[in-house]
Amino acid sequence: MDPWSKKVWGIITQVTLILFSLNGATRGEVCHSPLVSNLLPSSFRSSSQLSSSHGPGFAKLNRREGAGGWSPVSSDGYQWLEVDLGERTQITAVATQGRYGSSDWLTAYQLMFSDTGHNWKQYRQEDSIGTFPGNTNADSVVQHKLQHPVIARYVRLIPLDWNPNGRIGLRLETYGCPYNSDVVSLDGRSSLLYRLSPRPRQMTRASISLTFKTLRNSGILLHAEGQSQHSLILELENGKLLLLLRKGRSSSPDSQHLVSLGSLLDNQHWHHVAVEHHSTHLNLTVDKSTLWVQIPAKFTHWDHDQMSVGAAQGLVSRRSDRNFHGCVENLVYNGVNLVELAKQNDQRVTVEGNVTFSCAEPVFVAMTFTSPQSFLWLPGLMELSSAGVSVGLQFRTWNKVGLLLTFDLPKQGGAVWMYLSKARLHLQVHKSGRAPLELSAGSALNDGQWHAVDLISRRGHLSVSVDGGEGATAHANPPFVVTTGGQLFFGGCPAEGSNQECINPFKAFQGCMRLLTVDNQPVDLILVQQRLMGNYSHLQIDMCGIIDRCSPSHCEHGGSCSQSWSTFHCNCSSTGYSGATCHSSIYEQSCEAYKHKGNTSGYYYIDVDGSGPIRPQLIYCNMTEDKTWMVIQHNNTDVTRVRPSPGKDQHSAHFEYTSEEEQLAAVISQSEHCEQELTYHCRKSRLLNTPDGPLLSWWVGGPGAGQVQTYWGGAPPGSQQCSCGLQENCVDPRHYCNCDADRTEWANDSGLLTHKETLPVRSVVLGDVQRPGSESAYRVGPLRCHGDKNVWNAAFFDKETSYLHFPTFHGELSADISFLFKTTSSSGVFLENLGIKDFIRIELSSATEVLFSFDVGNGPLEVRVVAGFPLNDNRWHRIRAERNVKEASLRLDELPAATQEGPVDGHIHLQLNSQLFIGGTASRQKGFRGCIRSLQLNGVTLDLEERAKITPGVQAGCPGHCSSYGSLCQNQGHCVERPNSFSCDCGLSAYTGAFCDREVSASFKSVTSVSYTFKEPVPDELNRSTSSSSSNTLPSSIFSDVTLRAENVSLSFRTSQSPALLLYVGSYTKEYLALLLNKHDMLEVRYRLDSSKDAEILRSKVRNLANGQLHVVTISRLADGVSVQIDLNTKEEFNLTSDVEFNTIRSLVLGRVLDSGELDPELSRLASLGFTGCLSAVLFNSISPLKAALLHADTSPVIVTGPLVQSICGSTSANPYAAEPTHHLSGQSGSVGTGQPLVNAIRSDSALIGGVIAVVIFVTVSALAIMARVLYRRKGTCQSQEVKTVKPEDSPELPFTSQTSSQNGPSENQKEYFI
Repeated sequence: MDPWSKKVWGIITQVTLILFSLNGATRGEVCHSPLVSNLLPSSFRSSSQLSSSHGPGFAKLNRREGAGGWSPVSSDGYQWLEVDLGERTQITAVATQGRYGSSDWLTAYQLMFSDTGHNWKQYRQEDSIGTFPGNTNADSVVQHKLQHPVIARYVRLIPLDWNPNGRIGLRLETYGCPYNSDVVSLDGRSSLLYRLSPRPRQMTRASISLTFKTLRNSGILLHAEGQSQHSLILELENGKLLLLLRKGRSSSPDSQHLVSLGSLLDNQHWHHVAVEHHSTHLNLTVDKSTLWVQIPAKFTHWDHDQMSVGAAQGLVSRRSDRNFHGCVENLVYNGVNLVELAKQNDQRVTVEGNVTFSCAEPVFVAMTFTSPQSFLWLPGLMELSSAGVSVGLQFRTWNKVGLLLTFDLPKQGGAVWMYLSKARLHLQVHKSGRAPLELSAGSALNDGQWHAVDLISRRGHLSVSVDGGEGATAHANPPFVVTTGGQLFFGGCPAEGSNQECINPFKAFQGCMRLLTVDNQPVDLILVQQRLMGNYSHLQIDMCGIIDRCSPSHCEHGGSCSQSWSTFHCNCSSTGYSGATCHSSIYEQSCEAYKHKGNTSGYYYIDVDGSGPIRPQLIYCNMTEDKTWMVIQHNNTDVTRVRPSPGKDQHSAHFEYTSEEEQLAAVISQSEHCEQELTYHCRKSRLLNTPDGPLLSWWVGGPGAGQVQTYWGGAPPGSQQCSCGLQENCVDPRHYCNCDADRTEWANDSGLLTHKETLPVRSVVLGDVQRPGSESAYRVGPLRCHGDKNVWNAAFFDKETSYLHFPTFHGELSADISFLFKTTSSSGVFLENLGIKDFIRIELSSATEVLFSFDVGNGPLEVRVVAGFPLNDNRWHRIRAERNVKEASLRLDELPAATQEGPVDGHIHLQLNSQLFIGGTASRQKGFRGCIRSLQLNGVTLDLEERAKITPGVQAGCPGHCSSYGSLCQNQGHCVERPNSFSCDCGLSAYTGAFCDREVSASFKSVTSVSYTFKEPVPDELNRSTSSSSSNTLPSSIFSDVTLRAENVSLSFRTSQSPALLLYVGSYTKEYLALLLNKHDMLEVRYRLDSSKDAEILRSKVRNLANGQLHVVTISRLADGVSVQIDLNTKEEFNLTSDVEFNTIRSLVLGRVLDSGELDPELSRLASLGFTGCLSAVLFNSISPLKAALLHADTSPVIVTGPLVQSICGSTSANPYAAEPTHHLSGQSGSVGTGQPLVNAIRSDSALIGGVIAVVIFVTVSALAIMARVLYRRKGTCQSQEVKTVKPEDSPELPFTSQTSSQNGPSENQKEYFI
C-alpha cells in the first residue's frame, strides 16, 4: 500500500472512531427518565384539595389510586400543584393527563420551577410563551418537550384553563435525569484565589464558563490577570454583566475594552456565562444571548496565571462592596473545574473568608402585579395609634407611573396616595380641613432595579425616602400627622362594585414588590397566598415575573430601546430606518430608484441593501436624460503632480473613499456599469514601458485590499497596455502607451477603467519619476456607476398556474417584503411560503384590496389595505410589507400604512420550511397574472429574470413602463420605452434634464443675437390645414416654405429694459411676428401677415413687466384668433383682421436683429437696440432656439453673435447643467502638446513647480477679478455663468486640465441635499 493510501485509510479510521464515540455519547446522554412516578406522597403539595382522595399525592401519570388524580376545592386561576424532586434535577419534558374516569382535565397551564420552593421562575418558550396546551379528555397523555432543559428541584404547575363541563383535574409526569455540579457560596467578604501553574504561555484561544445566582445587582464575579498585566474582569453592575479587558493598571479608555450583556441578573436565579477567546475576537454568552466582540490587537494574547473569584485582586480594588455575594457553580477555565480544585483543598487554591460548598440562599417572597386589575389588600392596625404610621416596601418596574400604596385617614377624613409619576416617587395627602400636601423623591425609578421606599409619620413629622435616602428624602413642613385605619391597598384598587372602599385616581402599578412592612412588622405574603390574611387579585405570589424586553434588544440598526411592563418601544430617530423595530430603511437603494420617484440630481442617502446591515451613505446622484449615475468620491480626484522623494525610486498614492468598503462592494455589484477615469500626464516619464519589459508602474484595484493591475485606462485587464496601444494610434508605434515613447514633449495616457472586478482604484504606484528632466502628473477620478440591476428585475406571469420558486425565506424575527406589480386581473397571490403550521402570504384579494397574512403560531393575522382606486389598471403599484416581533404593517403606493399589533406574550419566530412561491401557491390555485418587479426580501433582491428564463409559463422582463412613469416627463417631454427602464425625450421641449424639467436660460447683452434659420424648402404639405395645427403635432424643425395658420409661442423673461424686443420671427415675404415690451412696460404682440398692410398690434393690459422680475408669456394663434396669457393673469383674447396665414417663414431671432432692413422704422429702431436681460424656455411651436444655441450649436441651424451667457434667470436650481453628462479623457489617448501643463486645484509636489503654479494662479485670479468687475457692472439683474462664444484663438490649447468640475458632482454652491 502506497503512503498516500495509508494516509487516506488513517483518516477514514479516525473519522469512524469519532462517529462511534459521538454515537455512544449521544446514547449515554439521553435525559428522559420519569422523575415523578417513584416519589412519595409527601413530595407533593397543592393549593388545596377537594377531598382526601383528591389529594396531590394521587397526581401520578397513568395511576388510578384515590379519585384518580388531583382536584382542588375551587376551580379558579389561583390553584397550583407542586412536586419536590428531592434534589436539583435536569428536567427535559412534562406530560399531563386528566383525572381518571372523570370530566376533569386541564386545557392550558403554566410551569414554574424553583431550587428552594420559593422565588419561582416561570418557564417560557421563545422567551415569551408561558402557556402549554393541555388535554382534550381525561385519559390521553399530552407530552411537551422543553425547548431549553431546566435545572430545578421543585416543579409547580398552575392551571389556566380546564374543561368547561368539569373542573380542574390532573395527573402529571416530568422527565429528565440527575444533575451533578460543583457549587461554592460567597458571602460578599469571601473569595477564592487560583494560581494557574505551570505558568501558561500566551494564548490566542481560551475559554471561561460558569453559572451564578445572586440577589445583589453589583459585584465582581471573576478577575484573571497575568504577568504581562493583561487582565480580564467579569463584574455585575446594575444587574448587567460587564466584561472588561485591561492592559496595565490604568483606567484610561485606551488601556481597556468594555462590553456589556444581560439584564436582571440579580433575580436569584441561575445564569450561565461563557467567554470564548478566539485570537482577534471573543464570544460572550449570557444565558441564551451571545455577543460577538472584536477586540483590539493589544488584547489578543492572554497569559493569565492567577484568578480571583468573588473579588478583585492586586491593586485593582479591595472594596468589599464590590465583592460578589451569591453562589457560583461549575467554574471551568480552559477545561479545568476550579470549584472542584477548591473542594479538594488543592494547593493552588487560596480560600479567603467564609466559603461553603453549597448554595445558601436567603428567602425573599416577592409578588408580581401582572395587570391593571392587580391589587393587594391588607388589614390595617386593630388599634389606632395617634403616634403615626410607618410603611416600607421594595419595588421594581419598567413603568413610569403606577399606584404603590393608598389608605384612608381614620376619623379625620381624607386619604393618602403613594405613587409613581414620571419615574419619581410622589406622596399625596388629602386631609379634611387642610390644604393637600404633596412630597416627591427619587428619579428614574423605572429602571428595573429594586428600590426601597419608606413612609414614616411620627410625632407630626412626615417623610418619604427612596433607597435609604440615597434617592432623596422629602419632609412635610409644617408638621403633618398621618395614621392608617382599617385597610391598606397596594398596587391598585378592587374593581368597582366591591364593598371595599378604595379610590385610585392614578394608574395601577405593574411590577414586583417584596419586603413589605407595616409599623416595622414584616408582612407574610405566604399567608396572603393561602388566603389566610388579606385579599388579592391578579397577583403572582412568591415570584417576580419582571422581563427585560430590551435585553436582547429587538431594535435594529442602532435604534434605542425603552420599555414598559407589557411592551417595548424603539426610538429610530437619526438611524435612517423606520418601523416598530427600526427594520425598514427610509431611503432608496439606488439613484435609479430616486429618479423614478421624480427626483432630480443632488445628494441623496442611499441604502444599498435596504433593511440589511450596511448603513446608508450620502451619494451624489447625477440624473441625466440618458443614464442615472452614482458618483462616489475619494480623497484626491484632482490632477496631482508627482514629487520625487529622495531615496525612493517610486511614487505611490493611496485613495480613501467616502463610502465604506461594504458599501462600495454593494454599489459595484448591483450596478450594470461602473467606470473610473485613470490619467497619466508625462514628459520624459515612462508609464508601463513594454508588455515584455519590466513593469514600471501599476495600480491596485478591486474589492477588499485589491489586486495589482498591469493595464491602464481604456485597455483590457492584464494587457500591460494603454488605450492607444489597443487602438494602435500611440505616438510611437513601438510602444503601447504614449508616455512610454519617453519624449520631451508633454503627452498623456488616459481612459476609463470599466471592469467592475478591478474597481475601485485603491492606489497607484508610478516608477519612472526620478530621472533628470522627468515630470508627470496623474488623476484618478471618482467611481461612477449607473444602472440598478435590482430596480428593473421583473417577470411576467401569463397563467394562473404559473409560478417561480425559490429557497425558503428566513425571516424568523424580522421580515420585510417589497415589490412592484401591475396587472389587469382582480385577484391573485403574489407570494407564499409555508411551514408546518406557520405561513406568510401576500395577495391581491380584490381589484382594490391587498392582503398580507401570516401565522407564527398564535393563529392567522391579517393586515389589509383598501385603495380608493383600481389596482388592476395595468400600472405599476408598490407593496411594502413588514412583520416583526411587535407588529405587522402593509403599505400600498403612498397610502397610509395599515398596522396590526401582535400579541404581547406569544410566539415570535416565523418558522417556514417549504419553497418560496412567487406568483402562485403550492396548490397552483389563485395564481397571479401580470408583472412583478424589484422583489426584495429583507433587502435581498430575488433574481426573477434568471429564474423565469428556465421556467415555463413565466417570461423574463416586463415592458410597458411609460403607462406608469410617463407623467414624470414634463413640458412636452415624450416618454420612451426601454427594455428595462424608460427615458424622457426632450426634443420637442424647451427644457432639458432627466424629466425635461430644467429650463434652458441665457443672459443677453445689447449686442447679443441668436438667429435660428428654418430649413430650406423641401416638403410642401406640412401644417396646411387649420384643424391639425398644434404644437403637439409639429415636427422638431419647420421648413421655410411652410404656411402657418397657427403657432404656439412660450417664453420666460426678466429685464429692466423698455422698450425691448423679446422675439422676432421673419419670413421671405416680409411678414413677421414680433413680441416686445413697449415704453409703458406692457407686452405687445405684432402680427404682419399681409405684407401690403401695416402690422396689427395686440396690446396686453398687464402692466409693469420691465420690473426685473421673472414673467412667463404664452401666446397661441389659430387662424385669426390669438390668446395671450402673462403669468397667472387672466388669458386675453384678440382677433386678427388682415390675414390668417404666415407664409414662408425664414428665421427666428432673439436679442438684436442684425438684418432689420425689411422692418418698419419703429420696429427696426427697437430691433437695433437689442435686448438686455434673461430669456428662458423659449419655444416656437417645436423649435427651442436657446436650447439649440446652448446645447446643440454644432448640429443646429443657429448663429450666435455677441456674448451669450448661460443664466439661472428662470431655473429652480443653481446650475441647470450640473447633472449633464461629463466629458472624459478617453478620447485623448494620442494627444501630445508642447506647452507645460496647467493644473486646476493642483497639488504641486516640488518647490519649483509650486512657484510656477502660484504665478499662474495669481495671474488667473487677477484676470478673473477684473473680468468679474466688468461683468458685474454690465450684468443687469441676471446671475450667470458663461458657457459659449469664446473664440478658439482666445483660449490657448493646454496639454491637460483638471476635469474635477465636470465629474466630481456639483460645486459647493450647486449642492442639494435630500434626506
